[in-house]
Amino acid sequence: RSAPAAAAAAPVAAAPAAAAAPAAAAAAPKGVDAKALADKLGMKYKVLPNSGMRKTIAKRLTEAWQTIPHFGLAVDCEIDNLLKLRAELNAKSGEKISVNDFVVKAVAVALAKYPAANVSWHEDGILQYENVDVSVAVSTDGGLITPIVKNADRKGLATISAEVKELAKKAKDGKLKPEEFQGGTFSVSNLGMFGIKSFTSIINPPQSCILSVGAGEKRPVVKGDALAIATVMSLTLTVDHRSVDGAVGAEFLKLLKGLIEDPITLML
Repeated sequence: RSAPAAAAAAPVAAAPAAAAAPAAAAAAPKGVDAKALADKLGMKYKVLPNSGMRKTIAKRLTEAWQTIPHFGLAVDCEIDNLLKLRAELNAKSGEKISVNDFVVKAVAVALAKYPAANVSWHEDGILQYENVDVSVAVSTDGGLITPIVKNADRKGLATISAEVKELAKKAKDGKLKPEEFQGGTFSVSNLGMFGIKSFTSIINPPQSCILSVGAGEKRPVVKGDALAIATVMSLTLTVDHRSVDGAVGAEFLKLLKGLIEDPITLML
């Protein structure tokens, strides 16, 4: 499970009325104090101090999980055409475009075509964004952070690839500017490089959707009435049910699957 919630973007919701606060606090689960239990049982340990980023991640993940009604949708994509196109582009350009760059581009094109998924929940009304800004989860020593490829639907694969590499380096060096990780309209988290087949991510508020990308692997598939082998990648879309209904999530994934399986359409 990934947690790119370190990309602080939304203002904190207003506190409840004073009269209601004590009851809410009393009802909130406190969980188990790991340190107190370890001390009681004589368990040996060392304390790894929490950085400010780690504390922010913990706070935002807890708030997201407790306040957002999550649900997930999964789909498998055959990516042999994508891998072939990637190899051809890299051979001709000398670039090193990754599968994840294709995913970011496909997500952006799908959002531009289907803006119902490019939204955030707000009590006053659902915010449907005009720009397509894709947050990409990057692991750093301090935790996960989600730098943003802005207007990704208007950029080519080579540009997206270069931006992701630059943003990832800045993230790991601790040199991201606030405007480079605050905001975003949709998140992508990829654990395929670790061999993870599929997983479900926690939503990165105030966004309504996050896509979890698994590893591409050879799997048996049925084509017509015959068995065949194809390279398959599993995608899991986690959505905020307040702003994105099941049918909307399903339509988005259907469109995204089509773009990934026929990647030449990303060039149009």
